[in-house]
Amino acid sequence: MFDQAYIDYLAHFHGTRDYFECHELLEERWKEDTPLDKNAVWVGLIQLAVSLYHHRRNNFIGAKRTIEKAETILTSHYNILGQYGLDAKALLSKIDLIRERIDQHKPYKSIELPILSPELKEAASLRCKEWGISYNTPSNLDDVSIVHRHSMRDRSDVIQERKDALVERQKNR
Repeated sequence: MFDQAYIDYLAHFHGTRDYFECHELLEERWKEDTPLDKNAVWVGLIQLAVSLYHHRRNNFIGAKRTIEKAETILTSHYNILGQYGLDAKALLSKIDLIRERIDQHKPYKSIELPILSPELKEAASLRCKEWGISYNTPSNLDDVSIVHRHSMRDRSDVIQERKDALVERQKNR
């Protein structure tokens, strides 16, 4: 009923609290499904994870911008969030609380998404067990590999692609 990318997103969201990985997983899922629809539910869920990533790093500007995008997108899909196993009213209420914390520059606090589907929650919980982690534990704020993941990843392939593209553009001048 629910695909593996979404289950893994939820396992990371509630288990590892690796919001960067949440973004990566659902970005691929979104590109498979509706890559041109920047208002897809997948994008709203991506923005929610990205907002929490920024909030946890005390980047209140980035957190505010992305939580507002998430709220707009997910509000527009209110009537179908149940198809994603989520309680729409409770989800938007949580987003409102996150936005308030961000606006008031209060510290990040881990949340649990309001999953209505027992099967979906069980699948995410089982995935966490497979990874040897607990479901719905608070974020480890001392784990720099999670908190600052974007700055620690290997970007050598991206840098090389940019250099190659620059060389190609210079040749074509």
